[in-house]
Amino acid sequence: MSSEYGEEVDLVSAETAAYVAGAAQLAALTGVLAWASIEISVVPFSFQPFGVFFAGLLLGPLWGGFAMGTYFLVGLAGVPVFSSGGAGIGYVTGPTGGFLVGFVFAAVVIGAISHRSLVPKSFDDLSVLWSGVALLAGLAVIYLVGVPWYAVVADLTLVEAGTAMGWFFVGDLIKIALTLSVVAGAVTLPTRLR
Repeated sequence: MSSEYGEEVDLVSAETAAYVAGAAQLAALTGVLAWASIEISVVPFSFQPFGVFFAGLLLGPLWGGFAMGTYFLVGLAGVPVFSSGGAGIGYVTGPTGGFLVGFVFAAVVIGAISHRSLVPKSFDDLSVLWSGVALLAGLAVIYLVGVPWYAVVADLTLVEAGTAMGWFFVGDLIKIALTLSVVAGAVTLPTRLR
């Protein structure tokens, strides 16, 4: 493109701008889902994992990780986007901080396994099988980071912390099943409805 002052240069491609916008939307969605939480114990039951799951599935490993990294940093900076409106360094260093850190890594793992590439595929081209494997691996990452963190902060053994998180795991498996039903619906939609 040219103007009266010379050639214009696009600094960011349209594709990159679309990924940044998608990442911002998924970070915001995760923040909204965090408000839908139930205070049952020190660790609240929330719907945040849906944001993590879809960040990896929709954006792939790089941009999915970027989305969850953005979410984490915004909350760390003090914007109330964590469960029940939590925010800041005090919240992150508390019992649920490890799960929040795990979200970033989980989005990368989900994206890497479901897309099997750094470049994301179209959502309707994802395999339900690979998406299921990806979501289970991502959930494992969240727990592998979150449970030890919770154990240290709450002064529990790993077994005690893992046992306390047991019923959360069942709820998270239900969230995975719901997410897979969305993926399956997108994959089986007739072409004219996509």
